[in-house]
Amino acid sequence: MFSKSVALFGLAVAAQIGCSSAVTILNSDPLIYYHGRWDTSPGTWWAGSGFKLNVQNLTSLTLNLGNHTTTPLASVGVSVNYQPFYTVNVSAGANPIPLTDLTFPNVTGNNAVVRFNVEGWQNNRINLLSIDLNDGAELLTYTPSKLAFQFIGDSLSAGQFLPMGVDQAWGFLTGEYFRAEHRINAQPGATLTDMYSYGNVHGMSYQFFETEDTGYYNTLDHNYTTPWDFTRDVPPATHVVIHIGANDVSQNVTAAAFTQTYLDFLTRLRTIYLDQPIFVFTPWGWPSASGAIGYYYPGVYQNVVDARHAIGDQNVFLVNTTGWVTWDDVYAANQHPNPAGHMKIAALFETYLINWGLWPQLNWSTPAPMPPKL
Repeated sequence: MFSKSVALFGLAVAAQIGCSSAVTILNSDPLIYYHGRWDTSPGTWWAGSGFKLNVQNLTSLTLNLGNHTTTPLASVGVSVNYQPFYTVNVSAGANPIPLTDLTFPNVTGNNAVVRFNVEGWQNNRINLLSIDLNDGAELLTYTPSKLAFQFIGDSLSAGQFLPMGVDQAWGFLTGEYFRAEHRINAQPGATLTDMYSYGNVHGMSYQFFETEDTGYYNTLDHNYTTPWDFTRDVPPATHVVIHIGANDVSQNVTAAAFTQTYLDFLTRLRTIYLDQPIFVFTPWGWPSASGAIGYYYPGVYQNVVDARHAIGDQNVFLVNTTGWVTWDDVYAANQHPNPAGHMKIAALFETYLINWGLWPQLNWSTPAPMPPKL
């Protein structure tokens, strides 16, 4: 995928040499649909943050990025007209973007939906200054999907070790399957408990409510946190999904302490997501070559769900992932799911959700031309 991306990028640069971009869109334009967590610069935090554009008569597009962009580069996933994402490496300055799917016939004169999101769980900051479009292009309204997933987790949800990062992670794939907006707040090494863990100075029970991800502490130009304004999540999350705990057990957090932290976290989440369904994943565990799987916190997740039910919150659901991941589904070096493993997890969760009663949207809310069937 990377080699293809590089080749396409080269073609795009060549095609745009000498082509003036007559339409400049400032980062404050209300027709830019931002998703994920952005600070005021504006700059991205957390894997999967980005923006979406709906453009009439689009033939060229350049991202102008500021100095808060990760150096020497940040990897960005790009999708045109809901086709598969491909990787473009960007840096501070002007970045022509290859719009490969605009080469399909009969697209000229129509709108194009272009989606961008940072792929990495680290080195993932882009600082958007402006966007240059070709002469004659017009920015239109992007209408977000009626479905919006909020995923909360650690490395097992952030896409760590995957070639395309979060774009190949099970949560992102699930959102694509349902034609939904997706927001992913997941950080490798992070506990749910608010404590230091593997370079993260805070746990997710604290950091989820902040704009910045848990790597903020070592960021020279922005080593502080700011509370996240959840009204900026438009639409509000319709479904909340949590898979976390592997790092808590690694840090010797007891089952009792983890249970209380999880319950306190859900209580605070309910101040934001008043009645949305919350899906609590059990661990799929750590597979081994022998076929054995090491599970952690047995019974705890069921207890958490039962405790919510006991106080009248029936909209919390247990997703039992026992047996979902085997040795063939993980990287041998670190036991994290490989690309095929993430696809398997996504498919199993999609089936779970359909059986639960959620069906994919028939179409994306912002229509766009599709390539001809071959």
